[in-house]
Amino acid sequence: MDYVTVKWLHVLSATILFGAGVGSAFHLFVGTWRLPAAQVAGITRLVVIADWVFTAPTAVLQPLSGWWLVQFAGYDPWSTWLVWSYGLYALAVACWLPVVVLQYRLRELAAFAARRNVALPPRYRRLFAAWVALGTIAFAAFVAIFHLMIAKPA
Repeated sequence: MDYVTVKWLHVLSATILFGAGVGSAFHLFVGTWRLPAAQVAGITRLVVIADWVFTAPTAVLQPLSGWWLVQFAGYDPWSTWLVWSYGLYALAVACWLPVVVLQYRLRELAAFAARRNVALPPRYRRLFAAWVALGTIAFAAFVAIFHLMIAKPA
């Protein structure tokens, strides 16, 4: 594949990764605070699906296409901006992996509450707080990576 095609795929997958994350987070955040358990159950189900359809494939594609671009463009793979990018990406993935587990638990708790027509339980709120905290860290890491990819500071 040529450089422009791989770069286009890299940028597109970064956009999908970031957009799916922000969209899912917004949807679940607003739903959790404003909607009844039955609707939150539907949202959590869709968030889990979105993670597997959008986030997982692009999370794998990003380092692969990034490595290819670094090699093809002749960048020093140990440049400071790239090393920071690797670390921030590792941080974001380290946050995302437990978020996946939390999303499954949130989905089950919301479905349980919906079947009984009761409010979301306190455990849901605690897990949701952890989900928000980890998501915030991952979001900040991705914003920093976007900056590094554009600015390529020395």
